[in-house]
Amino acid sequence: MKRYWSRLLALVLVVVIGLTGCSGAPDKLTGDYRQDTLNIVNVLREALASPDDAADKAAVQAEARKKINEFAARYQRNTSVSGLSSFTTMRTALNSLAGHYSSYPNRPVPEKLKNRLEKEFKQVEAALKRGS
Repeated sequence: MKRYWSRLLALVLVVVIGLTGCSGAPDKLTGDYRQDTLNIVNVLREALASPDDAADKAAVQAEARKKINEFAARYQRNTSVSGLSSFTTMRTALNSLAGHYSSYPNRPVPEKLKNRLEKEFKQVEAALKRGS
């Protein structure tokens, strides 16, 4: 009887782990590089535009960091997009913002960095329109 229960438990665990692993993409990115990039740009613009004394500033910052990580995990090793100018510019912007959030989590993003990020976001959008 003990052998039966241990096998049943093992089977149940395999089914549960299998179903949880197959429950869809955890990163919520569509796989469409162009659309995903534009969505990330919009999320980051909202995070940068939120006032420094906003009550939900920490949540907005956490969401931005999550999106940065999801984007990097999804596209970093994708050779079809890693050579695009929009991707390299986007990674530069993401690395800059992620570096600030990691080094200075309680400080607001400096105006100089915000201006540079906005400039890079515009370059990414222009490159995406060109198809590169």
